[in-house]
Amino acid sequence: MDIRKLAALGAVSTLALGTAAAAQTQIDWWHAMGGELGEKTEALATAFNATQSEFVVVPSYRGSYTETMTAAIAAFRAGEQPDIVQVFEVGTGTMMAAEGAIVPVYQLMADAGVAFDPSAFLPAVVGYYTDPQGNMLSMPFNSSTPILYYNRNVFEAAGLDPDTPPATWAEVEAFSRQIMESGAAECGFTTGWVSWVQLENFSAWHNQQIGTMENGFAGMETELTVNGPVQVRHWENLARWQEEGVFQYGGPGGGNDAPPLFYAQTCAMYMNSSASRAGVLANTPDFEVGYGMLPYYDDVEGAPQNSIIGGATLWVLSGGSDEEQRGVAEFFRFLSSPEVQAQWHQDTGYLPITQAAYDLSTEQGYYAANPGADISIQQITLNEPTPNSKGLRFGNYVQIRGIIDEEFQRLLAGDVDAQGALDAVVARGNALIRDFEAANN
Repeated sequence: MDIRKLAALGAVSTLALGTAAAAQTQIDWWHAMGGELGEKTEALATAFNATQSEFVVVPSYRGSYTETMTAAIAAFRAGEQPDIVQVFEVGTGTMMAAEGAIVPVYQLMADAGVAFDPSAFLPAVVGYYTDPQGNMLSMPFNSSTPILYYNRNVFEAAGLDPDTPPATWAEVEAFSRQIMESGAAECGFTTGWVSWVQLENFSAWHNQQIGTMENGFAGMETELTVNGPVQVRHWENLARWQEEGVFQYGGPGGGNDAPPLFYAQTCAMYMNSSASRAGVLANTPDFEVGYGMLPYYDDVEGAPQNSIIGGATLWVLSGGSDEEQRGVAEFFRFLSSPEVQAQWHQDTGYLPITQAAYDLSTEQGYYAANPGADISIQQITLNEPTPNSKGLRFGNYVQIRGIIDEEFQRLLAGDVDAQGALDAVVARGNALIRDFEAANN
């Protein structure tokens, strides 16, 4: 059943509670999911509220990920914080450093006496949000990983096999040139999130170190190392392909110009979040979409390894009453149940965060009926994560992503070469990491 249908039933049940609702303990949840995803997020709260009469979760949209985290920090300082706040993955280091401001999930569940098994979660997901001792700090919610989308109609028109996406970067270039020469499309590919897709995930996919000390997982004394020869080679190629029209840059941050390039069939291939699936399908009624894993350089030892996640988790802020925290624990148990997680995964394209949710989706025939929907799961679980591919955890990384965008734009403008751009990312990024370290020691 669609989460929104469940929520509609829940709304009737909530109304039936009458004056009893006034006695419920309110759980405030600040989130960053707008549009249709926001509707599905709020439907989750409504569905939970319908399952019991003791607690009522009140979701509140607070803008972008950055805006939501900033607002929650300001609210905590003013003593007006919500019980739960959704924080994107690159905010993990900042939240971990906020000792006293958060209640780790493992502690919350134990104190509330709510059954909780971290081993039920996919290792590639839960590993991102645990401390060095393996304790889960926040509740995985909307986890995604980037994949390749491609226009099957354009592939066929260009004489390419529409059932065979490019596996390597050499094939991406060759396919792109064949597509352009045939006149089937103006450009080969575009991408959202240069920082996340073409540097962070690119590095993990090739088992290349992103930073010292296990990409920051082992301590705040970490330093960025994304200026190695494999990363430099890739950025050199992206700059050359942009100049030759093979690649079209979609802009900084999430790359808001990238989706329209794919939707309008200007570019035949598009790399972005697996959670873009619903949006891609909604905006491409005139052609059939294919799916593939991220491309890799086949002469790089260890590639392909595994991709890393994006998205966000739910953090519990301290200061709530025992009853509020017990309500949060019960809500988290509801969110991680196989039925709820499987439906959330199927409705949104986000990863199922538990093995049980993936198994249930398989049993329900979802992947058989929706080819390509399991590409993200296959990719992120392709190999056991290494210290280079389990994610990243750096202080001030939100700002560092801005630096990555700035240096990539300088590269495309011809103001600097790939080595210089990535050297600048490392130097400027490390300065911000040192600032974060000094402020939290």
